[in-house]
This record gives sequence, C-alpha cells and structure tokens, in this order.
Amino acid sequence: MIAKIIYGETCTGTLNYVLGKEGMQVLGYGNTFSQSISPKFFGSVLYFQGQRNATKNRYAHISLNLPHGEHLDDKTFYKISEEYMENMGFGHQPYVVVRHTDTKHEHVHIVTTTVKEDGKVLGIFNSHIRSMATRQLLEKKYDLKPAPTTKRKEQLPVHRLPQLQFTMNAEKGTKYYLQDVLNSINQKYKVRSFDQLARLVKPYHIEIKQTKNESGRIGVKYGLNNQKGYRTNFINGSEVHRNLSGPKLQKVFDIHSKSKLLPMHRKRLLKQLETTYDLFQTIRPHDLQEVLKDYQDIDIKLDKNEDVIEGFTFYDKSMYVFRARELGKNVRMQNRLDIFGNGDKPTQIDIESKQFRLEVQKVIQEALTTSYLKTSKQNGLLSEHIGDMKFKDIVMGLLASKKYNFLERYIPKDKRTKFRKVVENVFPMVRERLYELESKKEKQTLESKFELIGKILEKDVFDVGTKQGSVRLLFQALGVRYHDNKLSFTLSNKHTVPVPLGHLPFPERMEQYVSAGFVRQNHLILEMLSEQSSENSPKMTASAIFLPMIFPKLYDRMNPDYKKHYESVALGSYVKNAERMHAPFEKSPKDYIALFNAKGFYFVKGEKGFEVKSIYTDNRTSCPLPKRTSQYLSSMPDLNKALKEQQPVINGLVEEGRNNHKNLWAGHLMERGLYDKVAFLLTAEKVYPNLHREMVQHHMDNGLRESMNLASVRQTNIQQNRLLRKGAYAVSSLMGGSGKKTEEVYNGFKDEFTDFTKSKRKGKGIGLSF
Repeated sequence: MIAKIIYGETCTGTLNYVLGKEGMQVLGYGNTFSQSISPKFFGSVLYFQGQRNATKNRYAHISLNLPHGEHLDDKTFYKISEEYMENMGFGHQPYVVVRHTDTKHEHVHIVTTTVKEDGKVLGIFNSHIRSMATRQLLEKKYDLKPAPTTKRKEQLPVHRLPQLQFTMNAEKGTKYYLQDVLNSINQKYKVRSFDQLARLVKPYHIEIKQTKNESGRIGVKYGLNNQKGYRTNFINGSEVHRNLSGPKLQKVFDIHSKSKLLPMHRKRLLKQLETTYDLFQTIRPHDLQEVLKDYQDIDIKLDKNEDVIEGFTFYDKSMYVFRARELGKNVRMQNRLDIFGNGDKPTQIDIESKQFRLEVQKVIQEALTTSYLKTSKQNGLLSEHIGDMKFKDIVMGLLASKKYNFLERYIPKDKRTKFRKVVENVFPMVRERLYELESKKEKQTLESKFELIGKILEKDVFDVGTKQGSVRLLFQALGVRYHDNKLSFTLSNKHTVPVPLGHLPFPERMEQYVSAGFVRQNHLILEMLSEQSSENSPKMTASAIFLPMIFPKLYDRMNPDYKKHYESVALGSYVKNAERMHAPFEKSPKDYIALFNAKGFYFVKGEKGFEVKSIYTDNRTSCPLPKRTSQYLSSMPDLNKALKEQQPVINGLVEEGRNNHKNLWAGHLMERGLYDKVAFLLTAEKVYPNLHREMVQHHMDNGLRESMNLASVRQTNIQQNRLLRKGAYAVSSLMGGSGKKTEEVYNGFKDEFTDFTKSKRKGKGIGLSF
C-alpha cells in the first residue's frame, strides 16, 4: 500500500475533485454527528473549522493506494482508513473517506483539516516518516502487499492522465495531475529554467507557456496535450499550486543556476565522458546509454526525433540535468564521428589506448585489495599481503569483478586471449607499485598514531603512563604495541617508530586483538578530543558509544571533563543512527520517545529545547536535539505526561541490571540484521537486547527466531561436550594426569566488522572486563 499526503490552505478544489469524480463512492465520515450528512454540508463544516487558524497547511489530502491486483471490500478499506487517521493523529478531526474507481489500482481519498476545534493546529512534523510507519503497521495487520522501501532508480513513471474530455474544469483532475507530476520532477531534479522544465515534463503530455505582464512579472501556465485529440485549457501556475507559480519557480531556478557546485559537476561529467571516449575505439550510438551506466555509473537518455538520435541528456547524481552540448562541443556525437560514425561496426574497446592500460591496472589493484579484505585471516598488513600474492591468487577475484567483465565484454572476441595475457603481464608491475604505495600509507598512519598518543598524554585525556605499564591500554586501543623501545602495529613489525620508554612492566598476557572497526572509531574520538578534528566528523558512527565496552580499562581512566565531552558526542552519533532505524516504527512523537526509552535513552526539556540522556552515560551528560526535533516533540498535546512516563521504563531497565552497554549492543546488532551474532548473545551469553517490543517482534519474524533455534541446538551440544570434558578431567586427575583445563568460549562482544575466527593471540576474550 502506498500512502500520500498533500497539505494546502484551501479545501474547495480538493473536495470538488474527490467528490466530483465519476463513479466515486463515499465510504464514510469521521467525527461527524451523522453518517447521513450530505457532501456539501461536510464541505462547509471542514471549511469553517480550517479557517480558525491562519496556517498555510490548514487542510490535508491523503490517498491510500493498493497495488495492482489487490482487492479490499468497502468495509475493510474504510476500517483501514480509520486506523490510519487514528495513528497519524487525525483521529478526532472531521474527515471524509471516498473511494475512486478511475484507475486499475484500488484507492481511497481522505480529506480533513489540521486545525482543531479550539483553533490550534495539529503537529505535522515528520508526517511523511510517520505515514510510512503507519502504512507498514497496517500492511502487516491486514496482510497487504508491502510498498517498496528502497529508492527507485528508474525514471518517473508516466502518470495516468485524467479522464478524456476537452474542456476540463481546473478544479478537477487536471490540476491534481499537474501537481503530482510537477512536484515529482522538481523534487527529483534541480531544474534551472522553464525550458528545461518543459523538456522534463514533455513525456507526461504537459505543455508549459511563459507569460509576462506589463510590469515585467514572469508567469507560467500549464496544460495537457496527449496529441490524440485530448487537450485542456491552460491553467495559471498559482492555481495549480502556490509553489508552482512563475515567480516562485524562477527563484528556485536562480538558486540552482548560481550554485558554486554547478561548474564542478559539469567539469566532472565532462572528464568522465572524455575518459569513456578515450577507452573506446567505436561506440554504436544506441549503446552509449548502457556503456556510460556500466562504466561510469552515469544515467543518460538519448534525445530522439522519431528514430534519429540528435544527442543525449545527463541525469546526474547531483540532481542536475545537463544536455551534452552544455558540456562542450567535442562531446557531441555529431562532432565525434571517429567514434560514433562507423556505421554498424560493434562497440569495441581500443586495447592499444592509454586509458585501456589504466583500466587494466585498476582492475588488478582492486582484485589485490579485495582479496585482502575478504580473507578469513588477515595476517599482517595490506602491503605484506600484496607482497606475497601471485597472479593465480587473484584469478577468481578478477572473474567476479564487474570492471573486468565490462572490459572483456567490449573487447573483440579474437583479442580476448591477448587481453588476458596483458592482464597477467601487467600484474607484477601493479603489485609492486601498490605495495610501495600501501607501505608509505602504513608508515604515515603509524607516525600519525604516535603523534596522537603524544597529544593524548600531554592533555591527560586518560590517567595512563609508564607506571605499571598502563600506557599499554592506550596503545592497544589504537591498534599498536610497544616492544624493544619501538612502536609498531599490533599484527606486524614491518613499520616501527622509535619510542625510548625503556622497559615497561607489561603483564605477561596482553589484552586480546581488537578489530580494526573499533580501533578506527576510537582513533576518530581521540582526534576529536585532542582537537585534531571536528566532533561533527561524518565518519563518526553509532559504534562510538560502545567504546567503553570494547576498551573498559582505558575508558575507566578517562579524565572526567573529557569523558563528558566524549559521551555527549557519542550520544549524538548514536541518536542520529537510531532515528533512521526507528523510522519504520515511529508513528507519532510518543512513539519517538517510547522507542528511545526502550533502549535506555530519555529526554528532558530545558530552556534551550530538548536534550537526550542515557543510562549508559553519566546522568549529567546530555546532547541537545536539533530544533526541528524539539518542535516535533513539543507538538504532543500531552507532552508533560509523556515525559513523566519515561521514568518507570528507565528505572525498570536499571533495576534489571540492563544499564550495560552489552544490552544496547545486542539491540544494535539486531537492528543491523546480524541475527546469528544476536542469537549467540541471547543463548550463550544470556544478554538481552534493550529494544522496543514491536521492533523485537519484527526481527523475530524476519529471521531471528530461526537463528535462535539453531544457536540453542549448538549451545546444547556445547553444554553436553562440556560435561563430558569435565568427566574426563576428573578421571585424569584421579590417575595423576594433567588434563587441559581451559576451553575456548564464544565472545559476543567483538564488533560487527570482525569475524569470530580472527583471534590472533592466546586469551579468552578481547580484553573486556565488566
């Protein structure tokens, strides 16, 4: 089911369209004194209630659409509409539900007002996100086919035209068809002129006319012409929608045209296109669209006049649209007949070109890097891995590479054997160059870690030093180790930095190896604390909040002032991630609070707005919420009650001993769909996730239940084996033997970037102590 919401300051045109459609059926009225009232009377009620406030978003037009082939009877469709309105906060507002039959897919229209009887306005913050959550709830409850949740990459579909008639009233179908298409185009593309807009809407049978009055004011009119005898009168842009008037569109066009990024996008596209031309010897014009998509991930559309290709248009990832001639004369097909003017000759790569040799090198480099990342045991550094590789070791990676397959596809068949030989011959040179490049990067990285350690010690971020060898905790948290007065990476002695600290009293057993994922995150945090980077670094992720779990001994020694700063930044990073995870379940501001409460986070209202706190950080630590989020929460009619209801939930988690990062970690893994790891935490470690019941149920139905069943069987087998081993130890002891008394235990707290078989040194865990 797909749900759409449009807000506006008038309702007359919407009601005329919804109630004036041929074959329409009123399924019912919400919050009216009778179901027997006339549509005209309801329109008056809705109009007068909406006029009690001057907001521009007085009225709401909602449509609920079923996919093709799905059917609901009138009673069920009305029931779904009622529940949708209740969940969206319109449960006490007057509304009408109307069913239309003018399309192949069944759908209803709902018209209501955002203005309450007392003149106050309902909060419509995040309404589109809440609509998605409500839709998914109803889909599951009524067993409806779910709407797609991923962004579609294809072009906008050609919308259905209103019913065919020559003199359509602007207050009916034409106006809403125009709104739908024009709003979609302006949201998807950064349009820069009326001419460009006219080209973009042409496939939807929309024509655009520019107007100018005596004072020079620019206007615009829209009309429909499907070239099959169906034509409408032109409608002023301001009548279609206030944001589609000439002056307002011109302001938007000017902003897009004057953007400082525009020349950069144009230059990038030109470079990508020239690179493509340098690679190919011939390109069939009809193949250019596929070639650019596969090679450069560029979307274009061929401009055709009947069967003649006149050029092509770029639909860039920046949302800008460029015609080929905007990029330069030399990129147009008419000016590159050396590539496009070869008749029916197939599209072929020029294997003698410089660009081809560069592409071969890139393919080999990608295969070498991928082979290291995908190996189950990353012994040593990337440079060490590269130095040991032979060509046969990357053959399987090459065959699986999209870039390699792309090159082979456009190489003449009689030259493919030569191509493969070229790849093999180039391999040693690429390997050597990549080895040197990675070695240099690794050396610089180690030196930067050394400098960072110096700043951290200088600023006393942690209470660590040479006494009792506590500085080792900082070394380990940055993925380095100290030995023989030198600093090196934990897993390799290839690079070293002299550090004359003398003999440090390190324990015989150092903390276990920690994966690179948390080491990188910790590095970013320490850079931020030492003021080497901004706390708004885009690389900061939700994992930052789990660092005290991974490096407990180090973070226990953190200076209180720095700890407060760290916790505030970590809270902000986690909340941003959690908001994205909550979107499918968040139907209201109350849900927003409840979903965070279940995880151990709570909100307080201060003078400057709302702040978020958690049971995993000091209760004096907080992170301010964005202004828009504060407004969203403030829109709750029973806000104070909702804030008070947080305390029992939070107190319950603390009393149950679930104010531990382990519980939040289990929920974090569950949200990421890593069900096998969650199952082991639940069964082997007895760690329960801090997560809202609705979210837990979703993940249980989505595959967690099956993973838990498998883990339970495995855990039972482990326990049985443990009993057998204990019996063997007892017998061995009686006979004077020395049975092996240690056993490997699964540790569920390695981060999600780590394979559980990557333990590099002896030990029982990864240095966690709770």
